[in-house]
Amino acid sequence: MEIPGVLRQLWSPELEDLRQYVRSVPTNVLMGMSAFAALSTYWYATRPRAIPARCDLAMQSVEVPGTEGARRLAHSDQLLTHFYDDALTLYELFLRGLRVSNDGPCLGSRKPNQPYEWQSYSEVVIRAEHIGSALLHKGHTPDGDKHIGIFSQNRPEWTITEMACYTYSLVAVPLYDTLGTDAIDYIIDQASISTVFCDVPDKVRLILGCVAEKQHSVKTLVVMEPVDSELVAQGLTCGIQILSLAHIEDLGKAHYAKPAPPKPDDLALVCFTSGTTGNPKGAMLTHGNVISNTAAFLELTEKDLKLCTKDVHISFLPLAHMFERVVEGVVLINGGRIGFFQGDIRLLMDDMKMLRPTVFPVVPRLLNRMFDKIFGMAGSPLKRWLLDFASRRKMAEFKSGVVRKDSIWDKFIFKKIQSGLGGRVRLMITGAAPVSPAVLTFLRTAISCQFYEGYGQTECTAGCSMTLPGDFSAGKQLPDTSTISVTENHGRTVPHTSCPPGHVGPPLPCNLVKLVDVPDMNYLAANGEGEVCVKGPNVFRGYLNDPERTAEALDEDGWLHMGDIGKWLPNGTLKLIDRKKNLFKLAQGEYISPEKIETIYNSCGPVAQIFVHGDSLQAFLVAIVVLDPELLPGWAQQRGIEGSYKELCQNKEIKKAILEDMVMLGKEGGLKSFEQVREILLHPEMFTVQNGLLTPTLKAKRFELLRQFREQIDALYASVTM
Repeated sequence: MEIPGVLRQLWSPELEDLRQYVRSVPTNVLMGMSAFAALSTYWYATRPRAIPARCDLAMQSVEVPGTEGARRLAHSDQLLTHFYDDALTLYELFLRGLRVSNDGPCLGSRKPNQPYEWQSYSEVVIRAEHIGSALLHKGHTPDGDKHIGIFSQNRPEWTITEMACYTYSLVAVPLYDTLGTDAIDYIIDQASISTVFCDVPDKVRLILGCVAEKQHSVKTLVVMEPVDSELVAQGLTCGIQILSLAHIEDLGKAHYAKPAPPKPDDLALVCFTSGTTGNPKGAMLTHGNVISNTAAFLELTEKDLKLCTKDVHISFLPLAHMFERVVEGVVLINGGRIGFFQGDIRLLMDDMKMLRPTVFPVVPRLLNRMFDKIFGMAGSPLKRWLLDFASRRKMAEFKSGVVRKDSIWDKFIFKKIQSGLGGRVRLMITGAAPVSPAVLTFLRTAISCQFYEGYGQTECTAGCSMTLPGDFSAGKQLPDTSTISVTENHGRTVPHTSCPPGHVGPPLPCNLVKLVDVPDMNYLAANGEGEVCVKGPNVFRGYLNDPERTAEALDEDGWLHMGDIGKWLPNGTLKLIDRKKNLFKLAQGEYISPEKIETIYNSCGPVAQIFVHGDSLQAFLVAIVVLDPELLPGWAQQRGIEGSYKELCQNKEIKKAILEDMVMLGKEGGLKSFEQVREILLHPEMFTVQNGLLTPTLKAKRFELLRQFREQIDALYASVTM
């Protein structure tokens, strides 16, 4: 055979020998080699990919020169104010979603046993413009009467009303009833709200009860559900006009006004927080605040998640809180859709199976319930061992940066868990309160999705730090209050999955974080410990009409003081190690001031001393109670019970009567339901300086009390069925 010119120059005897060798190899061997090469190529092309890290996970934050030790996210030179140039306000955020989705489905809801029904982006825009036009027609203006109350469970009309406010530069003021009627009354007065949108007639009645027989600002109540003529007449007796949402939309359609969009520095929301003592505080948040927090999340997850128009978010966490609002913003800005739950948390799993969401924000309390249900249904020790073993194998992959749903463990062990959530969840984020590292580790592997934990508060919009993609060593872990093992978790059976020291990630790219000295608690910034302070475009403007508490939260240099004690870890992440002034959160995110509660309960006749404790992984309080040995016998005798002091402390009827009296005193003292203890232990020995439980000034050593009574507190939690 004649060899072409160019090839002739490359040809050599060695190549000729190779050609002859290949000819001598049997055909079946050649076919096997080809198949092996094809399979190798396929495996290489489809092998699980590691999550790209946003920065070096060994050093996730760096110190900023000239800022007294403040740190920023590594490889993020400037504080992020926005992510997309065409979305600088919440109004523009929604319009961007309209454009990139090509007017796709936006807001969905369902009736029992029915599929989701969807409203498109353009339908939401039209309805928002009609509602906003009606508000302008009724006298609301950006420079005058601009606060619009929204008192509703999560539903499409909530978001549409909120968007109506943004379309015309008005300000949304969420109301929620978990703080009681006094708080609603206070919020209405503090914000001088004249129009409130309510979802159901019961909330209309609640507001009417708050404002009856007093001077108030309310003029109009708009009801999303049908309302009867009797309620309308009741409103008129209070000088309040009660209208249906349909009537408001028709009014706006007849008096249509061109949108008057806000600027980034304009006020968007007044979000009232529960606070710790006294009345709620109205955090004033601008459009720029919310956009910067939204942008920070997008910046951290852009390379891996790439949220898009196909993403679906299940909305069930209260829209009155900023955590849910920011997550919804992240979805809407990318043209995704939001499906609302039916309003009953017991039907959430049914909603998820129908909706099949990809984005699932959660709170620790829900994670704990999911965890308990999974291991409760496992039944036999063998099945529990398999769950633990599979979780360990998946975590080995996670530590190498691989997150997938098609491993052998997913197909045979975790498939049912994933299907129970719709089977498509690819993003979960938790916040509001600490989550057990053991629970977080197991659910992260079982659900097999990107799972982040954020830390923050309303005053910094929602978050100021978050765990990074690819970092699976995170999980908020407070000292001695969230240590989990197979034998202690307040009655919860926990696998032996190893739980590394927890942290809440580095600062978000929209803010700086620094630690400042708390000398009274012996925390010094020079040692990498101190009160967490935040500064950046996500930090709020201040509290509405409350300069005193604004000055307490914001210092002269614009640093927000969070009230938590943090510590910098060697990898540049933040770990929460304590709380300033002994404040803590329950699992649902409510702040608790134990000293206030103890003061009220101490007025219970035979109570001499009391230690109120709330575990951050639980939703209620428990207490260790010491009874007065001189008063107890007579108090018990009045109830027909006799015995020695120790016998009385062990008597179940005595304990029940003490708890009932304490709860009664709590109600009289104005304690909210979540501030009341659910279970107590009667302890027969006094707290003293000598036994190390009191300071020389007779103040309770809370850390020592918790350490000494840890086992009993665990037992108290285990004895209560929620």
